[in-house]
Amino acid sequence: MNREAIAPRSVAWKWGITGLLLAATMINYMDRVTLANASVRVTRELHLNDTQYGNLELAFGWAFAAGSLVFGFLADRFRVYYLYPVILAGWSLTGMATGWSEGYWQLLGCRTLLGFFEAGHWPCALKTTFALLDEKQRTMGNSILQSGASIGAIIAPQIMKVMMTDQPGSWRGAFVVIGGIGLLWVLGWFLCLRPRDLDYAPVPAPREDAAGLGAILFSRRFWAVALLILGTQTVWHINRVWMMKFLQTGRGYEERVALNFNSVFYIATDAGCLLAGFVSLWLIRRGASPHGARRTVYTAGCVLTSLSLLLPCLGKGGPLLGTLLLIGAGALALFPCYYSFVQELSSAHVGRLTGLLSLWVWAVTSPLHSLFGMLADHTKSYDLGLVVAGLAPWLGVFAMMFLWHKDKEPAASQPPVSPHAH
Repeated sequence: MNREAIAPRSVAWKWGITGLLLAATMINYMDRVTLANASVRVTRELHLNDTQYGNLELAFGWAFAAGSLVFGFLADRFRVYYLYPVILAGWSLTGMATGWSEGYWQLLGCRTLLGFFEAGHWPCALKTTFALLDEKQRTMGNSILQSGASIGAIIAPQIMKVMMTDQPGSWRGAFVVIGGIGLLWVLGWFLCLRPRDLDYAPVPAPREDAAGLGAILFSRRFWAVALLILGTQTVWHINRVWMMKFLQTGRGYEERVALNFNSVFYIATDAGCLLAGFVSLWLIRRGASPHGARRTVYTAGCVLTSLSLLLPCLGKGGPLLGTLLLIGAGALALFPCYYSFVQELSSAHVGRLTGLLSLWVWAVTSPLHSLFGMLADHTKSYDLGLVVAGLAPWLGVFAMMFLWHKDKEPAASQPPVSPHAH
């Protein structure tokens, strides 16, 4: 069948595929947060201290950094249509194997492989939104994509609450069930897309692309985005990894109550993420540039995460939980802005840049979990670490202010032209 004989895909189909990407992010986070939700049981049954628990996240993070580099380059080299499901099946099977771990070293090995394969999701997903959506739509599309993180984190605690009984080892089945859900997504991907759906004809490269990947990596804009994601990643993942420990050990909440709040927390993060996309569209319709709208939304997210300053003053109760919900909403609102900034850097190297930036940020921030664990073991408190994490995103505001050239705001880059388009 020639290209002219292939009917072009509808706008509704394109937004439907962003929903499929949302599901992939959801599954990614369900596999990722299962350990955090069971952290108190796992560390107790396997006789791990907080430093060792932090080391599990260090291994996950460094493996994620390595996987980001590998899959970032592969996403620009090979068809995402085939690469994406292989990656998702890889982390799903590894997540299932985690439930069969019998000790610290087996758990460490599974966590390492999980991080490596999960890293491939982001370059593949961003290549997909870049191909399907135009400049004005991408922040909204990326918000939908990222909101899957919250949905997965909402669902996972509820699955675990049902499956984790009073019996030792009852946490293991949740890893197997959640891993199996990912294998169903692979089937859905092949049912919804054709091999040529994400192919595109070459378009004239923007001036920054013509200079090559090396020139982009040494540009001030690249390092503005690199510092921005450093702060963004810190606040999100510190809360993701340590929230259950903070609630149960730090504030004395029962496991069931903490699991329920964890789901509510991620509902708040999802609301913040989707609101970021809607506000960005609203600002653009009011005359703001896409880039300017993203910077405004990002700054608003930083204001919310800074409420972490209140945590040391708040004991168990409603004010504490309400503050955590606002922090979560602000934390996830930062990510769609970041993804869109990456897409502004280059239209030719989206996969590579996503992979390189992930390599950078996971390599740098992953040791923070070990430091956080050592600080918690030493001080018997999680408060100080959460305060610092909440302030970290301001690094991105200042980086964009001083490193992203004000007199050279990028022209809206165009998505690749589909060979099926008229």
